[in-house]
Amino acid sequence: MFRRLAVALMLALAPAGAGAVPLAWTFAGTLAGDDEVQLFALHLPGPALVTLRTTSYAGGTDALGGTVPRGGFDPILALFDTAGMLVGQDDDGGADVPADALTGATFDAFLVLVLAGGDYTLAVAQFDNLARGPSLADGFERTGQGGFTAGFGCPDAQPSFNDVSGVAGCGRSAAFAVDVVAQIPEPASAALLLGPLLALGVRRRR
Repeated sequence: MFRRLAVALMLALAPAGAGAVPLAWTFAGTLAGDDEVQLFALHLPGPALVTLRTTSYAGGTDALGGTVPRGGFDPILALFDTAGMLVGQDDDGGADVPADALTGATFDAFLVLVLAGGDYTLAVAQFDNLARGPSLADGFERTGQGGFTAGFGCPDAQPSFNDVSGVAGCGRSAAFAVDVVAQIPEPASAALLLGPLLALGVRRRR
């Protein structure tokens, strides 16, 4: 079961002249099985530059300044718009995320998108339970295949929540932690984000 730590928390006004007000959400909890997908609702009051990242694989500090322990599963983030259409998905953040102290892998997810205002659904899943797309209604690749990560070749394999790094420490926990930070422009600078919406940037890995 998941714990929703903070929803739509207004952090602080940006410095004078920065032209944006940041919003942040932090979600954390556990999956009941490695084929489960957790869904979270987000609302953007206007166009925004949005960064989504997990901190649970390698551990770190969340958007609210809390400490997140390492050891969570290899996460996937997928974001769907108001119509349920997939607008972005990421598995491994690579150079944008820290390496895990035991596996050395950079398996936390990281995604940066320019989005219009509106309602969105964020999905959190275990690799390689990818969203099939193009819509949320199309489901996820591993639904109904509980325990599928036991076949990933992890030397300390357990019934669920293993990754594919192939080294000690690849047996993981069911925990996840996700930050969503949105930079909402003030009205005078909102037009600066509207152009890039036509060429939505989506970072995909794996």
